[in-house]
Order: sequence, then structure tokens, then C-alpha cells
Amino acid sequence: MSAWLDALTDWLTAQPQWLGLALFLVACTECLAIAGILVPGTVLLFAIGVLAGSGALELWQTLLLAYLGGLLGDAISYAVGRRFHQGIRRLPGLRHHPEWLSGAELYFQRYGVISLLVGRFIGPLRPMLPMVAGMFDMPLGRFIGVSLIAGAGWAVAYLLPGWATGAAMRLPLPPGFWSDAMLVIGGLAVVVGLSAHFSLTGHRWATPMSAAFCLLGLAALLVGWPHLHELDQGLLTLVQEQRSAPLDHYMVLLTRLGDLSTQLAAGGLLCTLLLLTRQWRAGLFATGALLGTALANLLLKTLLARSRPDVLLQPLDSFSLPSGHSSASFAFFLVLGILASREQPARWRLTWMLLACLPALAIALSRVYLGAHWPSDIIAGALLAAGICAASLSLAQWRTPLAALAPRIWWLVLPACLALLGGLSLWALPEALQRYAY
Repeated sequence: MSAWLDALTDWLTAQPQWLGLALFLVACTECLAIAGILVPGTVLLFAIGVLAGSGALELWQTLLLAYLGGLLGDAISYAVGRRFHQGIRRLPGLRHHPEWLSGAELYFQRYGVISLLVGRFIGPLRPMLPMVAGMFDMPLGRFIGVSLIAGAGWAVAYLLPGWATGAAMRLPLPPGFWSDAMLVIGGLAVVVGLSAHFSLTGHRWATPMSAAFCLLGLAALLVGWPHLHELDQGLLTLVQEQRSAPLDHYMVLLTRLGDLSTQLAAGGLLCTLLLLTRQWRAGLFATGALLGTALANLLLKTLLARSRPDVLLQPLDSFSLPSGHSSASFAFFLVLGILASREQPARWRLTWMLLACLPALAIALSRVYLGAHWPSDIIAGALLAAGICAASLSLAQWRTPLAALAPRIWWLVLPACLALLGGLSLWALPEALQRYAY
């Protein structure tokens, strides 16, 4: 496979005019029933993303092509399931591997619409679930709505790393950039890998150990941030190169989701609703996670007193490390992800964590885009939030596991919190645009 992949990337490097079509087709194949299991789409998407980031395609073009290709793959898979129903079992490939279909059926029957959101990020399930949805006659409008949402998160999660790598290789970066990058990536991989390993193996102390790993990673970053100047400066340069007036509006909307006033209101509403519905342990867990993250962030900022990047026309008053927007948004969405993943298998719990991190990551990256924070600031904020959330969860379920919330409570909590976040983000947008001018 390595030789075949090398040959393909060499050809696309020599023929960059075909890169967009290749990206679209690979994304479609990765989400296509049966074919998505056989083709190493994840590896191909990363390789094509690197080529796109090297100057062949803009970021928005890369994400849009992957998004559209994934939607087409979903649509074809759904149509096949709707057309053949139980006759799918006789299709080539499934006759000899019935477990591919049975696993997707089990997840779909158990979790319904949610399986399409979460399963989008689980390799063997991603191409099969849309076909199963068609086989079980899921209404077309509902399927399209879920596919549009899940596809957007999938395109960002699978294409952004490759594109960013290619863009970083193209720019003239400081001499120590790559060594710093490998050190930080390696450290994060150890933290995430160990946490995932102990969760998947069902270790009794998996949650407290995850908290310890995150907080140890945070401590290492706080000690070593003065030596990460090349990495911070290089990544900031890379992100600032993508700035444009139309994109600024969207990034300011995103960054306002992480404002202190917005997060206080959303977090307060979440905790209040949980307590009013008598979800005492869930409410105490959420309160401990959100309040603990906010207080720890304030303390660390005061102690470290790190200055912000010299980008904004109107410099912000507070210090930058850890990023308050990053820590608050990661804490809020991780709390939602943890509550949503209760009483589910370990793989699904981890996938819920990934889904929860996507909107928080978007808010955190908006801070780097706007020049309000260094990249290491937002990494520190994410580690802080993850560590405090895991510690709060450990305390909340010290004797017995935290129970899942009833669907009626979710239909109250989730729309109310998201509506409040969106409304506060839109409020005073013109003033915010002036604040983050550069």
C-alpha cells in the first residue's frame, strides 16, 4: 500500500489540477458503504490534505470539497439501503463479511439518529450506518439534516490536520519550529493515548488517571512555554496568513461563544436546569467542572502573567496563559459530552468526547486566528478543562457511576443552552468586530 500511496501522491504533486477532484472522490469513497471499509481513506485524506495545504488549495476549498464528497457518499449509501432493504445482505462483500452490517445494525437500532452523529467518527461504522439508515427507512429529511451536521465536523477533523501540516511545510518557519511541534504533539499523544487506553480496557481508575494525565501535561506545558516561542510564532504566522474580512465576521461570532459573560450565562443555565430537574449529581458535576475550570484559569493567568501576541489594534487587558476562552469552551462542551455518553460503551464515550471537542476547538482556534492568544495558550486551556472535568466526574461518581439523563431533560437542556450561546454571540457583534481589528 505504501508504494501505491507514494505513486498517487507523486502523480498529484505533478498534476495539481486534479487534486480537487481526487479529494472529492476519496472523501466520497471514504463515506461509501463497503468501499469505505476496504479503501484506506483516512490515510489518503491526510496525504491529499498535505498536498492541498502546500499551496494547491485554500483551506475553505479543501474543507468544502471533502464535505461535499462525504455528503455524496452518504447519499449513495442511504439510497442503496432504501432500494434493497434486506437484500443488502446479498451484495458483494457483505455475503462474506456479514459482521460489517450486523455491527452497524446493532448501533443504529440502539441509538437511532445519534448513531449517525457519533458513528461518523468510528472507522468501520462510518460508511455502513447511512446504508443501514436507508435500510430501516429513516425519513429522508431527518437523514439529510443529520448528514449535513455530521459531515461538517468530519471534514474539519479529518482534513484540517493534513492541510495545516502542508501549509507549515510551505512557509519559512523558525529553525526550532519542527522540534517544538514534535515535542508538543508527542506529549499530547501520550496524554490522549493513555487516557483512551485505560478507558477502553475498563480500568477502575480510568477517570482519575485521565485527570492526572491531563494535569501533568498542563504542568509540563506551563513549565516549558518559554521554550516554545518558535512553535507559537510559526503557528500564529500560519494562521494569520488566512485572515480575510469575510472570515473575520465568522471568527468573531465563534470567539464570542467563549466570552466570559457568554460562558457564565450558558454554564449557569446548564447547572440551574440540571438542579431544577432534580439531577443532583449531574448538576454538582457540571458546577464543579465549570466553576473549578474558571477559578483555576484565573489563578494561573495571574501567576504566569504572560503577555498576548502583538496583533490587535486594541490590545486586550488580561494575560493570555491559559486561554480563558479555550478552557471555558472546552469545559462547557466536555460537560455536555460526558453527560451524553453516560451508560454507553467505552468507544462511544470516547467518540462523544471527540464530538464535544470539535466546537470547543473551533472557538479556541478563533482566538489564534484573531491574534488574541498564542497556540500554546489554547492547548493549556484545553488540558486544564479536560483535567478539571475528569476530576469533577471522578468525585461525582466516587461510589456509583453517574446515570444517563432522560431524553426529556436533554430536550430541555440542550436547545436552551445552545439558543442562549447563539443569542449572546450575535449580540453586540459590531463592537466585537472593532475590538478584534488588526
